[in-house]
Amino acid sequence: MKGITFRISIPRYAAARSLGRLSPSFLTGGLSGLRLEDVEAPALPGPDWIKLDVIACGVCGSDLSALRYAGSPAMEPFSSFPAVLGHEILGRVSEVGPGVTRVQAGQRVVVDPMISCTTRGFSAEECCVACAAGRHATCARAGEDGLTKVAGRPLSAGLTIGYHRDLPGGWGEYVIAHESQVFGVPDELSDNAAVLTEPLAVALHAVLGNPPAKDDSVFVIGSGAIALGTVWALRAVGFEGPVLAQVRRRPERRLALELGASQVIGPGPEARQALIETGASAYLPPVGPEVFSGGGFSLVFDCVGSPASLDQAFRYTASRGRVVLEGCVYHARDLDLTFLWARELTVRGSLGYGLEEWQGSAHHTFELVHEFLVQGNAPVEKMVTHVFPLSEYRDALRAAGSHARSGAIRVVLRPGV
Repeated sequence: MKGITFRISIPRYAAARSLGRLSPSFLTGGLSGLRLEDVEAPALPGPDWIKLDVIACGVCGSDLSALRYAGSPAMEPFSSFPAVLGHEILGRVSEVGPGVTRVQAGQRVVVDPMISCTTRGFSAEECCVACAAGRHATCARAGEDGLTKVAGRPLSAGLTIGYHRDLPGGWGEYVIAHESQVFGVPDELSDNAAVLTEPLAVALHAVLGNPPAKDDSVFVIGSGAIALGTVWALRAVGFEGPVLAQVRRRPERRLALELGASQVIGPGPEARQALIETGASAYLPPVGPEVFSGGGFSLVFDCVGSPASLDQAFRYTASRGRVVLEGCVYHARDLDLTFLWARELTVRGSLGYGLEEWQGSAHHTFELVHEFLVQGNAPVEKMVTHVFPLSEYRDALRAAGSHARSGAIRVVLRPGV
């Protein structure tokens, strides 16, 4: 099969980190570790596994970070390379093992790419504490080989399909997944809506794990699919209070309003004015930027994950308010933590998706995403702005990496195009 494979090496790391800004060739071209090549089509490793023809797969910010070697070294033990990238996977079932009961050949499905103890071949009694609770995104065995054998070898260490040497991701023609990872797509959802299941689930998991109170004022920082998905998720779960979205670009501003934002602002002066309107007063210390007292937002979702966005989140959160980190913060040098303790803030990270409590019963986040999309009429499919075949992956990555020039929100690769 054809697949876009990423290989990591020390020379490529050095080239990407030092020269990547000078030429895209060091990130996606001939000088990078990225290639569209023939990859051995994976065989089903067991009776409860499924093979999918990939319909579409999104390009995530974490994919771009991997190509730039900009992710945290702390997460390196939980991936394995070379790997076919892509974890936002929409596919059609082409083969099922004899033990599969949940889906059938020809069915459209999405894949939960997080690798659980079950996927690794452990019985229910042997699952780690996280997987037993349905929170497999934090599986304790992510750094270990599994019992499942792929091509005669134990399943390699890894947290996610798409960053795994044995389980090719959606930037290829075929994917294999354990039955527990696969969820049928309702007929009412278009391909462009369905391929957004994974990023929408990231946003919904963050909202369900940090539910807004009736009188909360919510501030969402970010312009990408996760931030827009968070606006959508807040309304999907029934929150009716104010949701202020800080969005850089005009197309995303319009879409944020369509998805339920009460107000949309830009960073800088507009954001400052919005904070003042909450009742905050500005003060100028002898050194450093101005600070604020009073007012603020009671619940802030940082969907960017940069030192600047984290600093803003701390500064804009009201006393005893909550900050939810959806963006993948690596490190933040010289970050002023004063507001964390001076305002008694609660800061919580959020990762992936899993088993959620909703209206008295447990559901996988993907199932809730589909339920909310079918029940509502939110135009989430408008997030998909660019679609490319695998052969044009370099153009796709350039569009995804330069939103201001390309106007892209979510870029999607379609192997069959």
